[in-house]
Amino acid sequence: MPETRPRLGVFVCHCGKNIAGTVDVAKVAEIASRFPGVVYATHHEYMCSDPGQALLKRAIKEHRLTGVVVAACSPTMHEETFRRAAEEAGLNPYLLEIANIREQVSWVHSGPAATEKAVRVVRAIAEKVRGNRPLRPAEVGVTRRALVVGGGIAGIQAALDIANAGFEVILVERSPSIGGHMAQLSETFPTLDCSQCILTPKMVEVARHPRIRILAYSEVEEVSGFVGNYRVRIRKKPTYVDPAKCNLCGECAKVCPVRVPNEFDRGLSLRAAIYIPFPQAVPSTYTLDARNCLGLLPLCCGKCAEVCEAKAIDFDMHEEILEEEVGAIVLATGYELYPKEAMAEYGYGTVPDVIDGLEFERLLSASGPTRGEIRRPSDGKIPKEVVFIQCSGSRDPEHHKPYCSKICCMYTAKHALLYRHAVPDGQAYVFYIDIRAGGKDYEEFVNRAMAEERILYIRGKVAKVFREGEKVVVWGVDTLTGRRVEVRADLVVLAQAMVPSPGTEELARKLRVACGGEGFLKEAHPKLRPLEALTAGVFLAGAAQGPKDIPESVAQASGAAAKVVALLSQPKLAHAPEVAEVAEELCSGCGICAPQCPYGAIAVDEVARVNEVLCEGCGTCVAACPSGALTFRNVEDEQVLRMVRAALAEVEGVGV
Repeated sequence: MPETRPRLGVFVCHCGKNIAGTVDVAKVAEIASRFPGVVYATHHEYMCSDPGQALLKRAIKEHRLTGVVVAACSPTMHEETFRRAAEEAGLNPYLLEIANIREQVSWVHSGPAATEKAVRVVRAIAEKVRGNRPLRPAEVGVTRRALVVGGGIAGIQAALDIANAGFEVILVERSPSIGGHMAQLSETFPTLDCSQCILTPKMVEVARHPRIRILAYSEVEEVSGFVGNYRVRIRKKPTYVDPAKCNLCGECAKVCPVRVPNEFDRGLSLRAAIYIPFPQAVPSTYTLDARNCLGLLPLCCGKCAEVCEAKAIDFDMHEEILEEEVGAIVLATGYELYPKEAMAEYGYGTVPDVIDGLEFERLLSASGPTRGEIRRPSDGKIPKEVVFIQCSGSRDPEHHKPYCSKICCMYTAKHALLYRHAVPDGQAYVFYIDIRAGGKDYEEFVNRAMAEERILYIRGKVAKVFREGEKVVVWGVDTLTGRRVEVRADLVVLAQAMVPSPGTEELARKLRVACGGEGFLKEAHPKLRPLEALTAGVFLAGAAQGPKDIPESVAQASGAAAKVVALLSQPKLAHAPEVAEVAEELCSGCGICAPQCPYGAIAVDEVARVNEVLCEGCGTCVAACPSGALTFRNVEDEQVLRMVRAALAEVEGVGV
């Protein structure tokens, strides 16, 4: 029970001029000193600094404070900082609360009204602290194994870092091979080194690592449990080929009568129904595509099995459901390109010589459908004039993609430069809104493309692309001169917007992870917790969180891996105790609360029970409970009523 005679301290932060420039902090502290239960009130220029924290700790000891209010910035920023300082001074950390007078007051108000509102906010939080109870975090053990979802470069890097730190890793990839989109690239900017030369050694290292288990051609079906103790159901699809027996002779693909568009080559080539995605694929084995096979139930062909001397093909292979326990999860689900079929103004995907950036990568690749020769899809001719259109879908509210895709300026410059190397007598045009080259050596790379390779950059938006005979006509406007531009090109390459991989939203629901408005996975805080999801124990890596290039994806993957290693290294995990709790004598067991919980933290038997480690303190169940049996620790009804009264009471001495 809270003390009947509280001794509260109030500390008002200037935050430089962020707060003090609008709020009279000295006046707020002086008025706060007269609040009920307050025995000490002061103000300081930077409460989060070492001197500010030292002031707080000294006051707790000297004035025997039983509760503390720090009037400063958002609790998201420094609540943990101040609570740790309070604990070091001997005060239970959950008897300290933050009054947000920066974001909620000084940044949105001015004049005497700002000071008055600051007083009201501080007074309300002081009333809350008077009713707070000392709490202790819940503790739970840790399963020392991690799950990485997504086998692109970010997932590969995260898996390797975690495994090299001594922990087991399960790497789940929905495609038959790891590698992601990086495996499809020809060269990488700004160094123009071979993508496969960088990626393949890492893929091999993952395959051979004793602490990494690759589950390719698999998807996460269900996730339950909580941080440190997740239970994951993984659906492993049948490949109908035994990888232990397959010797990659390729005879099965030769006799297969089926030919379908090759996904790896973005539909620019055909593959058999039994195939290996690309020569360096890991796992290195063939996969039988049951959807495009002539039929397995009943068997309609069987030619592949007839020629397989290794007897690797097994038509009786079945789907498996694997159940694994892990302590932490890294989501590295990557990206896809906004479909060019959605760009009606650029040919609606109906003009065969309008392609996207990844298709052009396959044309450039020595292992691609044209063995590195630039030939347009419609007739195989070498294009002598190529138009590259940037921001195709990106920064475009009409296509619901208002964000910048971040990498397009760079890979377009790379494409144009490599085109000029492949077709020295060709002409490249780049239509752009502006150039965003914000990485190391990126600006120099773009300047090189402009100055040395005679690539014509036209600042302006393309209005229309259409076919006229053998040519693809591009209409645009040069916004620097105001002149209309028409280019009769042989090939058009669209720098399509990056969008989340298909299935990202569904996976987010399974893990109770939030997505932003654009569909990418949302971090807990863009500045202070950019690698973490709001769900404890789930971390984000690479383009799953938003558009990123390879270096940034690798860096974030290593950061996420470091977070996982720190979590798995702890003997026990602590979870914040500010969660819902049940008064069993009031609970009727009606079960209304359980389906309302977005974290699955409530189970109902005769009465409702809250799993403290799963509960994230959203309060939805408290609002839904018809009998008032559910309450939220340190945000109880009486506290809230007292806070409201304090906030609405008259403020004297401010001079409004």
